[in-house]
Amino acid sequence: MEVFEVVIAMLVGGAVLAALARRVGAPYPALVALAGVVLALIPGVPSLVLDPELALALFVAPVLVDAAFDASPRDLRANWRAVAGLALGAVALTIIMVAVVARLLVPDMPWAVAIALGAIVAPPDAAAATTVLKQLRPPHRLLTILEGESLFNDASALLVYRLAVGATVTGFLSGWSILPTMLVVTAGSVVLGLVLSRLTLAIVGRIHDVATTVVFQFGWAFGAWILAERLHLSGIITMVVFAMAASRRAPEIMPARLRVPSWAVWEVAVFVLNVLAFILVGFQLKSIASRVVGSTRVDYAIMAAVVCLTVIVARFTWITGAAAFSRWRCRPRSDGTPGPRDAVALSGPAAVVAGWCGMRGTVTLAAALALPVDFPFRDLVLSTAFGVTVGTLVLQGLTLRPLIVHLKLEDDGLVEREVRFARVEASRAAVKALAGYPVSEASSLVRSRYEMELRRAEAEIASDGVASVAHVREVSSGGNGDAAVVRAAAEAQRARLLALRAEGRIGDAAFQRIEEELDWAELGWAQLFRPGG
Repeated sequence: MEVFEVVIAMLVGGAVLAALARRVGAPYPALVALAGVVLALIPGVPSLVLDPELALALFVAPVLVDAAFDASPRDLRANWRAVAGLALGAVALTIIMVAVVARLLVPDMPWAVAIALGAIVAPPDAAAATTVLKQLRPPHRLLTILEGESLFNDASALLVYRLAVGATVTGFLSGWSILPTMLVVTAGSVVLGLVLSRLTLAIVGRIHDVATTVVFQFGWAFGAWILAERLHLSGIITMVVFAMAASRRAPEIMPARLRVPSWAVWEVAVFVLNVLAFILVGFQLKSIASRVVGSTRVDYAIMAAVVCLTVIVARFTWITGAAAFSRWRCRPRSDGTPGPRDAVALSGPAAVVAGWCGMRGTVTLAAALALPVDFPFRDLVLSTAFGVTVGTLVLQGLTLRPLIVHLKLEDDGLVEREVRFARVEASRAAVKALAGYPVSEASSLVRSRYEMELRRAEAEIASDGVASVAHVREVSSGGNGDAAVVRAAAEAQRARLLALRAEGRIGDAAFQRIEEELDWAELGWAQLFRPGG
């Protein structure tokens, strides 16, 4: 009961800290991380040890599904070299540098343990960075690269983590088996993710109750992770492929009355899991502090500080170096003709911001908590991982906003242009669908409203303005029409929106904005035409 009371208090405190973070323009994980430190220092706080096998499934699976579902394959393909460079190159450099530093500081530490530590602290948490970035509206490409990196750097880092932990536990790892194992695991995980996405969509299409839908979604997400682990595949890759594949057809299968509440529940669940991760690490640090005394505490603090500095330097070096090399390749030729285009070439300010967006978060904490209880140097690794997470969140997270403001990174307007274009196309589809409908008072009223919406959307493009969701709700909330007429227009709008995304004319960011507008419009009409309404 005492642990339950602490957890409830910390969840409420996390909500308060999140509200405060939004007010000051900081990532809420930074403030929650500090709360975890305070929790570890409070006398009388109970100790709690989480089952290591539960840590990754509990904290990583839902967070990955939520992030991957919103990812845009079109934008990822356009920036695949930059994303791959971060997910592979930056992660590899970080693992190597951290392992070397760890061995220098603790010569008795086996190389496998040092590599496991490097893999734990290697993957940044894009959610912490994008929380700030989206408020300041930087170039869309920068957000795409950071969000794409967060999907795939977890897979690369945790694959190395599993190999290193396995080598530590068994004392043996064949170098010749690593590459074939990675290829088999990757291919098998992709196939499993695709199969599970099809099964999920087939079942979801037959569910018509909100509560059942939400429970099934969470159960299936955890089940997919557990199945991948049982088959000795990569849970990370499986979840990413599973969510991205499901997101392609989910809008056709799930109606608005199910989608709106389920996405709200997912948002709350991800927030709760992030807060719980820091709470549980605070519990762990409490027990570690009771076992570590004297100069050892100083050694642990030095280890955390040096490793934190190492991960910051490694990421910043990789990104700024790769961006500078790409810009050098893209320089104009001696005769004045333009140089080749390079998808990796970030501008100087954008490279600096991307390099500074290296905050660690839930994946790092979950990987540290997932170490076997008898893992060598477990206390040192766990305290270092938490120190790196807190250090990067506080140092980089709280300075990211001033840095972006100082560098004057501005939104390129890509998503807004696509939103306005999609809004016009969807409205045209609705008007066209109603053109052949039998003339009646109801159809005339609905048609006039969609024609007005189309005129406003075209005016927005002409004036380079931005419409609001409130406008769409207003258009869709009044009058007495016929439900069949409205349904025909709404289906035409959604079909056109899906076609625009499939053709690559809009990305998922614009798609989701318009989908949300259509969802609220659909719910407004449903309220209008409910029995007795």
